[in-house]
Amino acid sequence: MKAPLPPDERARVEALRRFEILDTEPEAVYDDVARLAAYVCQTPTALITFVDEGRQWFKSRVGFGPRETPRDVSFCAHAILQPGPLVVTDALDDERFRDNPFVLESPYIRFYAGFPLTSDEGYRVGTLCVLDTAKRILFPDQAAALGRLSNVLTALLNARRTVAYLGGALNVKRAKVAELEGGAAREEPAP
Repeated sequence: MKAPLPPDERARVEALRRFEILDTEPEAVYDDVARLAAYVCQTPTALITFVDEGRQWFKSRVGFGPRETPRDVSFCAHAILQPGPLVVTDALDDERFRDNPFVLESPYIRFYAGFPLTSDEGYRVGTLCVLDTAKRILFPDQAAALGRLSNVLTALLNARRTVAYLGGALNVKRAKVAELEGGAAREEPAP
């Protein structure tokens, strides 16, 4: 079942784009968080995902090949619709996912736990999620750890956006200074 769009979809996508993270190269800090999530939950797969207009893009992947998948088959597109985590103990028993190609075919997802990544403005732009091919439960200590890791990712994302904003402001200032210095040089009288 395809997830409906959030009522604030346009603003949510704009918030995602301000992070300037889509289609960037892998980064060790994100990969470390994904590996830690897989370890804590003892799952073969962990992903850091961002839900764009028509796709789900992966900043980090543990145990999963594609760099992106269509949004229409995304578990995370469902997860961003709620303020807290989405935990699916057996995808075959969940009407939203039982006909999903990732459930019926490789990678044969049964278990999913996705914790939202939220911008400072409150937009859920993606998830930290773990997957397994076996049905299972998420223990309270695992849920707490994933919640903390998603908070770390949210802080990284908001810091990334701040750095991008400040870098842009610095470039504008440098251009203005260069323009003023160039104008002042032209106005100096010849000796």
